[in-house]
Amino acid sequence: MNKKFIYIFLSCVLLMATSCEDFIETEQRGTQNLDNYFANEAECEAFVNGIYSGFGNIEEWWKQWVRISNEMATDDAWMGNLTQGSGDSYPFAHYSITASNAPGMLNNFYVSKYSNISACNIAIQRIAEADIAEDLKQRYLGEAKFFRAFNYWELVQNWGDVVLILEPTGTDGLNLTRSPKAEVYTQIIADLKDAEQALPASYTGMNIGRVTKGAAQALLARTYLFTQDYQNAYDYADMVIKSGQYSLEPEFVNVWSVYNHNGVESIFEWQSSSNQAYALGSRFATIMQARGQSWDDPDNSMDGWGWCVPTSNLEQAYLSEGDDIRRLSTICRMGEAVYGDEENSNYQFSLDQNKSGRVWRKFYVPLAMRRQLTTEDQHVPLPYIFLRLAEMYLTRGEAAYFLNRPVDALADINVVRERAELPAKTGLSGNQLLYAIWKERRLELANEGMRLYDLRREIDPVASKPRIDLVMGPNGSFVRYNLEESTDEWELNHPEERQDKGTMFIEGRHELWPIPQSEIDRSNGVISQNPGY
Repeated sequence: MNKKFIYIFLSCVLLMATSCEDFIETEQRGTQNLDNYFANEAECEAFVNGIYSGFGNIEEWWKQWVRISNEMATDDAWMGNLTQGSGDSYPFAHYSITASNAPGMLNNFYVSKYSNISACNIAIQRIAEADIAEDLKQRYLGEAKFFRAFNYWELVQNWGDVVLILEPTGTDGLNLTRSPKAEVYTQIIADLKDAEQALPASYTGMNIGRVTKGAAQALLARTYLFTQDYQNAYDYADMVIKSGQYSLEPEFVNVWSVYNHNGVESIFEWQSSSNQAYALGSRFATIMQARGQSWDDPDNSMDGWGWCVPTSNLEQAYLSEGDDIRRLSTICRMGEAVYGDEENSNYQFSLDQNKSGRVWRKFYVPLAMRRQLTTEDQHVPLPYIFLRLAEMYLTRGEAAYFLNRPVDALADINVVRERAELPAKTGLSGNQLLYAIWKERRLELANEGMRLYDLRREIDPVASKPRIDLVMGPNGSFVRYNLEESTDEWELNHPEERQDKGTMFIEGRHELWPIPQSEIDRSNGVISQNPGY
């Protein structure tokens, strides 16, 4: 079986763990269970491969909608779709979310994280006891610890304090209280350090795409940045940069290309297949492409759903820097040529069905690829990159700033800018340098899952509060732009999605999402709700 593409194995059946009856203790005659599994290397590998599948869930739209909705909750994206009702997306995008109206997808994401953590816990316990070669045992354990750490990293970003479960558990796990996020971060770091020691620097052949030492180090660098441990953030980002395993893609537009799987910049990405019979491709391209494209046209055979579309505010951020390469590589505009797909010289879709006449270039499917697609469900062979090298330069640069090394900070953001053919930043210091670093992160990493988390963690040096309050709040910069400054005809002419996005943001509440009420109820109230909900 092709390990590079197919990560759906026995664990998909065994591992719906935290929702469970105590299946670990139930004898099942004539079937495999966890007492007689892990008997050989093939079974251990199959179980770990299932962890990959459970972590990403990129192949099904409903399993990863929270990732898209988190983008909608920022100044980078509108909800977008004007024809299918607000549904589950509006509460995220416009901050009308409460504990009682929290979309079901939020619960799905929360539960899927703990289901995958349960799989990791089982693997860590049982593979440690398996009678297999020691080098493989350590690698599988490293992979499981990497994913346990990454799951908890995502839980902390969305909910803050969360229940910390480190052993296989059945219904007893429902009675655990939330652990302080500092304690959760400590466990994340411990798992990643173990993974760093256990994982190889690289793979060849069919194992390409598995997590590596560099992936563990990159997630450590990110974690240390988020916990304000700037020396370790600098050191780990520096390790990744100097490892020699990765380099910046020469052309920014190729970072997210359907033709560039596991490129030179990619540290860890979700694997996808061009064989649509297996439904192993990404659904992001379908969800976020523009509505109003017809399957009847073989040259435009991909009708998108129109959710999560770029804002003119983001476009203006690129224009303010003269940043044409990253702008055109990030955003497609209706009626204009698509950068890097010269055949599509006049991109057409329905303005009546989309809040903005813009869609994401990073998730755009070139016309030549569209002609190869055979089914309308559109599982596209588009990589989803969780970690890449440019982020490490930006992490090292921000850490250098806080370590009072402004020259080094400028040098790192200028490496990223050089690829975009932008002039070097010079002479910046103090708050202006910090704002420049944060802006560089926005321009480089737009729609890559980091903007909401960055806005939540970045503490403005003047206002001494999270920047999300200053950007998305009722008097925030994004609200002021849309209500007082914007002249964008596409957005202003579509009141179906209100222009005053952000006016319902409540400081002290919306810096985190509400804990799903179903989880609080299932714990008989032991799990507490987040502040303000």
